[in-house]
Amino acid sequence: MGKTITTYLIDGDPKGTQYSFISNKICQIFVIPRSNLEYLNEQEKLHKPAFYILIGEDEATKPQAYIGETENFKERIKDHDYKKTFWQKALVFVSKDEDMTKADVQYLEYRAITDAKKANTFVLNENKQVPKAPNLPEHQRDAMDEFFEDIKFLASFIGCNIFEFFQPKEEHLFYTKGRGCDAKGFYNSSGFTVLKGSTIAHNCTQSFQWKEKREKMLKEYATLDNGIWIMLSDKTFSSPSTAAMFCLGRATNGWIEWKDKEGNTLDSVYRTQLED
Repeated sequence: MGKTITTYLIDGDPKGTQYSFISNKICQIFVIPRSNLEYLNEQEKLHKPAFYILIGEDEATKPQAYIGETENFKERIKDHDYKKTFWQKALVFVSKDEDMTKADVQYLEYRAITDAKKANTFVLNENKQVPKAPNLPEHQRDAMDEFFEDIKFLASFIGCNIFEFFQPKEEHLFYTKGRGCDAKGFYNSSGFTVLKGSTIAHNCTQSFQWKEKREKMLKEYATLDNGIWIMLSDKTFSSPSTAAMFCLGRATNGWIEWKDKEGNTLDSVYRTQLED
């Protein structure tokens, strides 16, 4: 089923301050760069109860996030701006009806930290514990569960995969082996995802171009067990070739390297979908 998303760029910049919402839904996301916190003075909705995520991204390392809730985001962010150095932008989720309570956003925080830790795509150093779920009436808990599904959708829509984790029955799996590697993954609109449990080649060939970056990624996404690197969480790469090179530690064409159980290459499955 299709969805209609309305996005408004406050200053006309695709990477700047903006907000989005799904038609016929009450969940609204504000994306606010740290450099434009003055926007909070103009937006009354951000002076109300809100659920939020602070994000810091670095292409060479695993991204970092902090998940929180507040009765007044404008006041709460002052403390984070002073005390937290890692973040670059805030994702703030509010109700278009402005009717959420403190207990509602506490429940959203509980759901979010639980799912984000399960996905393990972001470092959550400052969310060490999963908070207890507040005692909401059944009808309100159901409403917040639905609201949280919209939060996950909108976060994914703006490119934040903090809640995304593998659902095996829905994906066409591909595999690659060699140099001590035994990896599996799938390809979709986000890129190629190498799955948790995959075995990764211990070292790189002499001609490999990004050894240092690969070593950092291995330390963040995998564990060394008896000399073997094993993925502790899923990791999505922008292309099949980057994923294959990470797994094998050598240059390779991922479109040919990744094969399904029948021996079909990724190229034959996805690049020949259009009829002549």
